[in-house]
Amino acid sequence: MTLEDIKAAVDAGQTVHWANTGYVVHKDRLGQYLITYLPNGSCIGLTDRGGHRLNGKETEFFVA
Repeated sequence: MTLEDIKAAVDAGQTVHWANTGYVVHKDRLGQYLITYLPNGSCIGLTDRGGHRLNGKETEFFVA
């Protein structure tokens, strides 16, 4: 999935995962897209600080 695909899916209410179902992409109340590891709640940004490069490969993101 491209960055645009991921954001559109999250905005549409779909559940987007990264690498496995333990990681979920969501949008916080500030409008930031984050990847959260469900077992312990740790999270990172979906992209680098510039907002252009994914923190992960496009092929690793999926809707489930």
